[in-house]
Amino acid sequence: MTEWRVERLGRRGDGVAMAGDERALAGMVLPGEIIAGEAEDGRIAQPRIVTPSADRVRAPCPHYRLCGGCSLMHASDGFVAGWKAGVVETALAAQGIAARVEAVRTSPPRSRRRAVLSGRRTKKGALVGFHARASEVVVDVTDCLVIRPAILAALPDLRRLVSLGASRSAEVSLAVTETPAGLDIAVSGGKPIDAGLMQDLAALAGAAGWARIDWGGEALTLRPPALPMGRAQVVPPPGAFLQATAEGEAALVAAVRAAVGQAGRVADLFAGVGTFALALAETAEVHAVEGLAAPLAALDAGWRGAPGLRRVTTETRDLARRPLLPDELARFDAVVIDPPRAGAEAQAHALAASRVPVVAWVACDPVTFARDARIMAEGGYRLERLEVIDQFRWSPHVELAAAFRKHSGVDR
Repeated sequence: MTEWRVERLGRRGDGVAMAGDERALAGMVLPGEIIAGEAEDGRIAQPRIVTPSADRVRAPCPHYRLCGGCSLMHASDGFVAGWKAGVVETALAAQGIAARVEAVRTSPPRSRRRAVLSGRRTKKGALVGFHARASEVVVDVTDCLVIRPAILAALPDLRRLVSLGASRSAEVSLAVTETPAGLDIAVSGGKPIDAGLMQDLAALAGAAGWARIDWGGEALTLRPPALPMGRAQVVPPPGAFLQATAEGEAALVAAVRAAVGQAGRVADLFAGVGTFALALAETAEVHAVEGLAAPLAALDAGWRGAPGLRRVTTETRDLARRPLLPDELARFDAVVIDPPRAGAEAQAHALAASRVPVVAWVACDPVTFARDARIMAEGGYRLERLEVIDQFRWSPHVELAAAFRKHSGVDR
């Protein structure tokens, strides 16, 4: 059997292993380890650990070998934090930007208040969980060290939900969010809704204590699933994007507040349901821009129902196609931007050409962030602070918060 040395981890958490001049990928390994196995199509399917790393730990989850929800649980917390910081720094270095991550803020175990689960109906009932590694097979989860206890406790009822409404030939997706009013569940891929299914769903939701269930766009609300955002209470659209953990959201809001400082007029770009806009409205006037109307309607309703906030205005606009231009940005003292994984290349060019004093940037992809950071640097912005906010513990997903400040020179 061939022996390999693991040189490093790739961006998806797989080990890059070498045997002479041959290279292959292997899962659940760590840099410096000697592993044994045969490569097929550039991958070692089941590597045997010959010489383990000092950073290797015993994964505490019983599903770890099969479930694809986590892929770094075999590594120490210190290693994962350092690796994620290194992913960000390496991406920036590739764009010619030397920067150091100042802090890594990791959400604790069992803190994911939002999770997208997969469900499949079987002859004997249903499976609900996550996909197996590199597979469409659904691993039926009985315990999980990532999701909040309320979501874990709901798994039996979620299996009943899948049994009620899934066909035998299709997988359903369940976006589940814990709210103070109960779980908020959005289902896609299920059977077409009819009166009988709606009645069954209502009975199950009532017995389970759920706040709302949305079935392919048909919503049944027992109690408004409002979430606190600053002083406001926001009822997000079904399945809306939310920060994955309350701890991660708090860390991101703190980083954005620190970057924005005492700015009196702030633009919040890719604003979603108002995670940052409503927090900043305690001290600043905010203009929130988002490509979808429904999240902005939820943001606006939350603002109108919250006493003591400064003025918040909203604008539905596709920022990838129609970024705010420098003359539009001129009226703001600061900008907050939280783009999707594709980044915000067009908006970065417009920001780089503007004179906005400070930009707080939240990103969920280090590579596209680094590309956009280079654009900002070429426009005269200095990257002043950089943090990793790790809401996806034990996964290779990396999120960050950064602060850019305009300066007179154009160096990096």
